[in-house]
Amino acid sequence: MNKRTTGEKIFAVFNSIFLTMLCIIFILPVWHVAMGSISDPLKVAAYSGLIIKPLGSPTLGGYRLIFQNPTIVTAYGNTLIYVVAATLVGLILNILAAYCLSKTRLIGNKALSMFVMFTMIFNGGLVPTLIVVRSLGMLDSRWSLIIPGALSAFNIIIMRTSFMEIPQELIEAATIDGASDFKILMDVVLPVSKAILAVITLFYGIQHWNAWFNASIYLPQRRDLWPLQLILREIVLQSTENSIVADADGEDVMIYRPLIKYATIMVSIIPMMVIYPFIQKYFVSGVMIGAVKG
Repeated sequence: MNKRTTGEKIFAVFNSIFLTMLCIIFILPVWHVAMGSISDPLKVAAYSGLIIKPLGSPTLGGYRLIFQNPTIVTAYGNTLIYVVAATLVGLILNILAAYCLSKTRLIGNKALSMFVMFTMIFNGGLVPTLIVVRSLGMLDSRWSLIIPGALSAFNIIIMRTSFMEIPQELIEAATIDGASDFKILMDVVLPVSKAILAVITLFYGIQHWNAWFNASIYLPQRRDLWPLQLILREIVLQSTENSIVADADGEDVMIYRPLIKYATIMVSIIPMMVIYPFIQKYFVSGVMIGAVKG
């Protein structure tokens, strides 16, 4: 076994120090918010530094306030609906599109692939998209947050490349056995493409979980359909805390504002933090499978 040179050892040390500092930089903001969300509201309101440990006696009052508010609960449910529905619809459409484009015998395959890549570089813009959404009658409806972003050129290309890397012997064997293209997709292609499917699912899930801008454009009159992130944006901008803490035993609303912000932020990021470790093992392998686009 070859020993590492002095230069390699120095590089490893500096690399470890750099990555450790990077981890601390990423973790500190989340830790600050987490500790702030369970701190005493009076002490949080008077404190302006980095919160390393709960200030005062730990309390879950902030979480109690936001979950007692029907607006937050409804927004949380809306976000779950959008994430599940949009991810499912997007995954189905992208699988079908990528599978078709992975077939070299498809007439116009190269032209269709170029068209997909063209849409990745150029798009109609915000106003034309809004006009199309309104013309289709999806404005102020849940479908406006599900259908417009269902197809992703980037995801199609990655998935197409992944499908093309499947050994042709498997597909030819299924074809000889009399399997149709759809049966080959369901019984051969998808079972060996779990890694890329997990990655695309993660992409769509995070995209729709964090989305707020489209909701602000497409749901102007339907506050009851707003996702959690749009409500969180209002809370951060200090425009809705009054309604959330209106029943807080007559206490000063200003005292609860930081606590509500911290608690709402934690509620919005915890689900992704819980789910990600279970998908992480597929992430690197899935991205590498479709990394070379052609």
